Amino acid sequence: MIPCILQRSMTRKQYFIIILILGAVSTISPFSIDMYLPGFPAIAESLHTTIDQVGLSLTAYLVGISVGQLIYGPLLDRYGRKNPLYAGLILYVFASVGCALTSSVEALIFMRFLQAIGGCAGLVAAQALVRDIFPADKTAQAFSMLVLVVAVSPMVAPTVGGYVTAAFGWHYIFITLAAITLIIIGSIYYLLPEGKKADPSLSLKPKAVLNNFYKVVKQPQFLVYAVTGGIATTGSFAYIAGSPSVFMNIYGLNEKQYGWIFSFLALAIVGSPQLNHILLRKFKSEQIIKMALLYQCSIGAILVIGTWLGWYDLYVLLAMMFLFLLGQGLTGPNSTALSLAPFSKHAGSAAALLGAFRMAMAGVITALISALPNDTALPMVGIMVLCAFIGLLILAAGKTTIRYRASRKKIEEESSVIV
Repeated sequence: MIPCILQRSMTRKQYFIIILILGAVSTISPFSIDMYLPGFPAIAESLHTTIDQVGLSLTAYLVGISVGQLIYGPLLDRYGRKNPLYAGLILYVFASVGCALTSSVEALIFMRFLQAIGGCAGLVAAQALVRDIFPADKTAQAFSMLVLVVAVSPMVAPTVGGYVTAAFGWHYIFITLAAITLIIIGSIYYLLPEGKKADPSLSLKPKAVLNNFYKVVKQPQFLVYAVTGGIATTGSFAYIAGSPSVFMNIYGLNEKQYGWIFSFLALAIVGSPQLNHILLRKFKSEQIIKMALLYQCSIGAILVIGTWLGWYDLYVLLAMMFLFLLGQGLTGPNSTALSLAPFSKHAGSAAALLGAFRMAMAGVITALISALPNDTALPMVGIMVLCAFIGLLILAAGKTTIRYRASRKKIEEESSVIV
């Protein structure tokens, strides 16, 4: 088995294996979100409900991820990385089978919530393990490579989901997810390093857990980049939640066509981490985030105006959305690396808070998309772009506040020396 903390001594083969497994662990939830999207009409027909009601199962999944990550953060810090990860993924497997066997939309919503509680262990553990395994100056690059692996899932998952639904029925989407997760569990056991060891000194009592979370939140760097990245990157969930209705109802595409369009747009998210890897050689993560958000706001303004005025047909809309989504793969990994950089002992709690906030925002976004009128693409693209604008504003305000506090602290220190 690969040594526990590899850091600078790892070989290229070890690096590839670790990134591949951590990417697979991280893709469990994205696959769970994207793979069943083409099956929305079939699920709605089978369960005698509407697509909007089926969409609430997506909201339930995102809420489950948000809640679950807050649970796994302290567990990963207390019991080490692997044991809580195993427990979560086993729960995910059973819940996936439950989703396949459900006969009502209410039961589907509940089982999706349980599925998320289990699957989100992979999201928290993967981020904490990157912080454990890689040296601080390499974490942004490691997260970029991780995002690259994860970004393959939006290309593959909807296409696979569309073909599985067409050939076997939507129930087999969840059976496939359970089977994939069993393979990932085996890979974790045999090939993934342990990461940080269990720390018995960390208490799981509510007061102690909340105190650890408070230590994370009061760190200014974490707060600024967690909120900035959390809001900016959840704009993609407006696209995920709104795209089945926009492309299949408004534009009349079938499950397979929708899967291919989803895969095409996912190329934007796959390409941008590669660009980020190159940019990190010349720019700091802080600079890249600012550039990415300015780019998205500029493209986004054109996207919203054109959609509002009815300028775009399907192909132009896809092209504009592609350009907008290019920025997602730049903001995500850099904001994550900067958020987690100040922590070692509480990296699990920091990763949990970071992920919980992002998924909470995603839950709000998807619920909002379900509630808004869905006869045009404007609600979908409008919320996507609004998230980028808010992220940019928070970044500017946060960095100004940090600089102000730093200058005040310096003045106070100099005053005390003079006295």
